[in-house]
Amino acid sequence: LHHAKKAEASGFCYINDIVLAILELLKVHARVLYIDIDIHHGDGVEEAFYTTDRVMTFSLHKYGDFFPGTGHISDIGAKDGTGFSVNAPLQNGVTDQDFLGLFKPIMDKIMEVFQPGAVVLQCGADSLTGDRLGLFNLTLKGHAACVKHVKAYGVPTLVLGGGGYTIRNVARCWAYETAVLVDREDIPNEIPYNDYYEYYAPEYLLHLTPETTMENVNRKDVLEGVRIELLQQLQDLQGAPSVAMHQAPPPFRRDDEEEESEKDPDQRESAKTRSGDGTRKPHAAEFYDKVD
Repeated sequence: LHHAKKAEASGFCYINDIVLAILELLKVHARVLYIDIDIHHGDGVEEAFYTTDRVMTFSLHKYGDFFPGTGHISDIGAKDGTGFSVNAPLQNGVTDQDFLGLFKPIMDKIMEVFQPGAVVLQCGADSLTGDRLGLFNLTLKGHAACVKHVKAYGVPTLVLGGGGYTIRNVARCWAYETAVLVDREDIPNEIPYNDYYEYYAPEYLLHLTPETTMENVNRKDVLEGVRIELLQQLQDLQGAPSVAMHQAPPPFRRDDEEEESEKDPDQRESAKTRSGDGTRKPHAAEFYDKVD
């Protein structure tokens, strides 16, 4: 998940599967775009690719006195990656209209300038209204509108989950966004009866209603300033970076590994040695089931 670093766990994340996926995609794509709509900044992914122009990261997140405390608008990358980290810092109570007002124009500019061969989209559900840790006020339709917008580009896209601490809303999110991805977003709002039906009381509905008591502290002039600054950052890039692609590296799993996975895991195999007949020699400090 998106907070884990190369040498340490962070923020409920102990391995960064997103970074591993992007590294695999870079074997066959010159450029990969990573998008993060989790309420937390995707710091682990940004850090991994901070100095390269082959991966652009775009994160919309709460910034300030909030974990992980990174993702300032001025964090734009370094060395070859300067300009390829795009951060949109937001504050409590952001609504669908404000969120999409940033997301859509910046995404359109990114696709124009960067021209990725593949997209990785992290759809953390903790940016939804009613999350136990999150402080945004997005509805399910607003959140899924980001997914639909990215899908419309027609670029190969890997869609991932992320945070989400009101579990019933995580289930709602993935049910609806899966429907959006397969062009079935007209699914009924009424949740059908199931073993977990009572979790969705008292409404028993798929879609969420924004919190009317939550104040949106994102001022219009500040949001407009963020939009203008990020569009200018992208405009200053010298077009899509070119990469000399060579023969693709081998897949993550080798053929011999696949053959090994089919073997009986309870059957000990003979170990080949540099000078011997291939018979495994028992060590005096090891325990064996067989006793002579």
